[in-house]
Amino acid sequence: MKRFHLDPGMTNMRGVFYPTGHMVLMFPSAEDARHAAELLQRDGVAEDDLSIATPAEFEAQVADASDDYDDLLLPSVGTEGETARRFRSLAREGHHALIVHASARLSSDHVLDVLRDTHISYGQRYRFLVIEDLV
Repeated sequence: MKRFHLDPGMTNMRGVFYPTGHMVLMFPSAEDARHAAELLQRDGVAEDDLSIATPAEFEAQVADASDDYDDLLLPSVGTEGETARRFRSLAREGHHALIVHASARLSSDHVLDVLRDTHISYGQRYRFLVIEDLV
């Protein structure tokens, strides 16, 4: 399984973490994240579509430009900044990230069904202009 690397297309225009076409799942431990990845692979998700990040790796990469805008009165039509802050907060608490490239055929409900016995602490699916709460 590959290590997570924040690609340029995984942020919005303001530089806030917004990985369109991906599910981001947080787990309390590395073992939980690896187990979830194994379950998804057994279900047919390609290894290349799965990335894992330690808390430190994830927090460092998800650090976003929204923190630079906190004192400015800029309008926001979404909650992506708050969502990114929640992910960083969980990473600071030691949670590990599993990032799943989610093709159109891979429904959120199916992924949650495959992972129903795992310990997902938080999850989001990023679609074009929509963040879908998973957990």
